[in-house]
Amino acid sequence: MRRPQPHWGEATKPRRVSRWLDPRGRHLGTLAFILNRLTALGLVAYLYLHLAILGTLLRGPQAWDSLVELFRRPLFLALDVLLIAGLAFHGLNGLRMALVGSGLLVNRHKALLAAAGILTGLVTLVAAVRIFG
Repeated sequence: MRRPQPHWGEATKPRRVSRWLDPRGRHLGTLAFILNRLTALGLVAYLYLHLAILGTLLRGPQAWDSLVELFRRPLFLALDVLLIAGLAFHGLNGLRMALVGSGLLVNRHKALLAAAGILTGLVTLVAAVRIFG
């Protein structure tokens, strides 16, 4: 005898929060989707931070110059490389999801994800060489 499926909103077996963060047993597409969402949150946070930092222009050139001096330190340059990596992955994986979601290249989604990862790595490497070189 089959057990009936619970209706939406009915109590089901509770999931532990630690299970949500466990990558074991997840499909590769699910992990790419999660990483795409995380990069989106990072890019939105960067956008708001960037707009707030541009507000220092209102305090004059001396305030801006001291801020630029701070941002030329290696920690902030490394964050620039991380930003470029996030931008590259988010854009390339978003293109992959759009292609797969529209029915094109569905059977090649893993190869597209690998290509997005490789291209992200290359873009990040070039950016790191340009920024630190």
